[in-house]
Amino acid sequence: MELKLSAEEQAFQQEIRTRFEEILPEDHPYRGGSIISMSRDEMADWQNTLNENGWGAIGWPQELGGTDWGDPQKAIFQAEAARVNAPGQSPFGVTMVGPVLCEFGTEAQKAQHLPNILDGSVFWCQGYSEPGSGSDLASLRTAAIRDGDDYVVNGQKIWTTQAHIADWIFCLVRTSTEGKPQQGISFLLIDMKSPGIEVKPIYTIDGDHHLNEVYFTDVRVPVDNLVGNENEGWTYAKFLLGNERAGIAGTDIILNGLANLKNVHDYLSETAGESYQADAFARRHAELSVRYESLQMLENRALFAAPDSGDGMILPLPMKTLGTELQQDMGDLAYDMLGADSTVLFTADFEPTVGDNEPNYRAHAPNQTHFMLFNRASTIFGGTTEVQKGIMSKFVLGL
Repeated sequence: MELKLSAEEQAFQQEIRTRFEEILPEDHPYRGGSIISMSRDEMADWQNTLNENGWGAIGWPQELGGTDWGDPQKAIFQAEAARVNAPGQSPFGVTMVGPVLCEFGTEAQKAQHLPNILDGSVFWCQGYSEPGSGSDLASLRTAAIRDGDDYVVNGQKIWTTQAHIADWIFCLVRTSTEGKPQQGISFLLIDMKSPGIEVKPIYTIDGDHHLNEVYFTDVRVPVDNLVGNENEGWTYAKFLLGNERAGIAGTDIILNGLANLKNVHDYLSETAGESYQADAFARRHAELSVRYESLQMLENRALFAAPDSGDGMILPLPMKTLGTELQQDMGDLAYDMLGADSTVLFTADFEPTVGDNEPNYRAHAPNQTHFMLFNRASTIFGGTTEVQKGIMSKFVLGL
């Protein structure tokens, strides 16, 4: 499937391209940034810049601060953002809890939270996974017990990205133990400054601190912070996960990654001499490029699916699976191309500055090593590849 642009769409594309060149020139320090590499202030500044241009949340309804764009315009915008290597937005507000609030939130919840998400002044994190409840999310045990006008929350969340810089967390909590596990889950908005919340860092193999454990001890949460109906949080969680998995496919990330691999190839071709196997690189790069084109066609199919076709609900599953596997293979290729230059050496004299489990080698490791290591987790977060394939086998193949 090829995205054909009408004259009107071509004019829209040029408008977006020109504006991106103005707000993100070639020497802009945010180019190529991500939620892993950028500081909170940088992410907030970029989010506010997008919002000032009317692009804070292109998928939201216009009356709530989004755009009136159709799917072709959204696809054009995303392609132009990838073309200039624009930094990604922190997804937890814009593409996760924001759409849930747009669809299911009260007017008071929308008024309180949506403007702060749009301008980047408030950051969110996601409280879904727990120790023992990751892929089997319905088994979660963090409890919210009603006490007058509050819920009292006790439990633990894990792998919580950006919890150490977040102002709010949206949580799945258990409000009932009756019936099926999915039927007793509710969706709560919790202020991270609430007494009884403790955040502990998790340092990952890539050397970064972007994950955390979050502990809740007798945390009081106003009942007004319940999204939708009590015990119906599983419905809202599935709605959110559909958006998350589509985003994790990362066609923009992959496009930039392929261009980066080409730059690495050109550099090595000039500097490494005969020791660099250029033909082997070309074959692997071509294979990755074909897989990217296939993924892009799948994404276009999801974007332009008829509302009643079901493709919009099912296609994010294979998109997430294919996209994250492709991201891993791109990182592996870059690592292989660089050879010994990409190897991270652990030495006896490294000195952790925050905790005993914090490696300090990241600043000394080539970027390709960092991304290769980070991408090992891409087939896990947002729903493991194995779980995605199980769901597809059931609902697509009828197995």
